[in-house]
Amino acid sequence: MTDAANPIEATLADLIEDFEVLEDWEQRIAYVIDLGKGLSPLPDADRIEANKVPGCAAQVWLATGRDGDLLTFRADSDSAISKGNVALLLRLYSGRAPADILAFDAKGALDRLGLPQALTRQRANGLNAMVGRIRAEAMAAG
Repeated sequence: MTDAANPIEATLADLIEDFEVLEDWEQRIAYVIDLGKGLSPLPDADRIEANKVPGCAAQVWLATGRDGDLLTFRADSDSAISKGNVALLLRLYSGRAPADILAFDAKGALDRLGLPQALTRQRANGLNAMVGRIRAEAMAAG
């Protein structure tokens, strides 16, 4: 989870730096998969239909919580790449105020990382569905 005092853009800059040192897309996808391995296990109580993200090829669960005025997210997937993608999104979004989440240009950020271009169309659509779900949670909370 990111530090709430660390703006999303600073977290994005750190991710961009991490991606830039990787030589090719195979290494970058491996890095994303490694991010997923770092996710805390999602409790069975959160693996419910209401937490499933529609539009993903794999099963992806995204549970939302609150920490004062901040939204927190927990997630898991049955696919290593999807789990890595959602872990990357949690790094950007978890522990943020709803207004900060909604003000952030997720598409631009993911394009700067070059992630959608490295994924199949179906996985890129799933990544967009995850972002959409996070934004919907921020709208509902905001």
